[in-house]
Amino acid sequence: MARQQRTTTASFPQESPAAIARVALYARVSTLNNQDPEMQLAELREYAGRRGWQIVEEFTDQGVSGCKESRPALNRMMSDACRRRFDAVLVWKIDRFGRSLKHLVNALAELAALGVAFISLRDNLDLSTPSGRLMFQIIGAMAEFERALIQERVRAGIRNARAKGKRLGRPRVIVDAARIASLRARGRSWAQIMDEMGVSKGTAQRAFVALPKIV
Repeated sequence: MARQQRTTTASFPQESPAAIARVALYARVSTLNNQDPEMQLAELREYAGRRGWQIVEEFTDQGVSGCKESRPALNRMMSDACRRRFDAVLVWKIDRFGRSLKHLVNALAELAALGVAFISLRDNLDLSTPSGRLMFQIIGAMAEFERALIQERVRAGIRNARAKGKRLGRPRVIVDAARIASLRARGRSWAQIMDEMGVSKGTAQRAFVALPKIV
C-alpha cells in the first residue's frame, strides 16, 4: 500500500465562527518619525463602527520593525485572544500583522483554534467567511512552498561545501584528560577547571570519566 504523504500546511476550521460582537484593533508602524498609527486606527474604528462591533482594545506597536521576533503589543493581544476577550482581530493590512509568511500562517492558525476571526481591511481578507478561509489555505500552501525552497537551498549549500572538502559543524575540542585528572587530584573544583582549561563542565567531566583508571 502506498505510503501517505504527510503535509505540514496549517489547517483552518471549515465551520463558520461565532457571530462577531467584540473586536481588537492591531496597528504597527516601523518608525516614530515618519509614520503615525492613527491613520490605520482611524480606518479600523470606522469599519468596526459600520459593522456595529464593540472595540475591546487597540493594540499598537510603534517604532517596531516588521521582522522583529518580539512585539509587545502583538504579544499582549495574542495572550488576550487566548482568554477570548474578543471575537475577532481587525488589522489595516496583513503586512502590519505578520513578520513573515511562516509567522502569519502560525498566528492565524492559533487564532482560528481559539475561535477568533481575523480581518485585514485593505486586503479584503475576512477569515470568518468561506472565501477568507480558502485564502488562508492558499497562504498556508505558499508558506509550505517557501519552507521547502529554504530547505533545498540549505541542502544544496551543504552538498557544495562537502564537495569542496569543507568540514561542517563545530570544530572538535581537544581536551587534556590527564591534566583534568591532575587538577581534580589537587582538589580543584569543576568551576576552577572550566576557567583554567576553557572548556565546559560537561566536556571536562566526560573527558575525566573516559580516562582509564589505574587500579
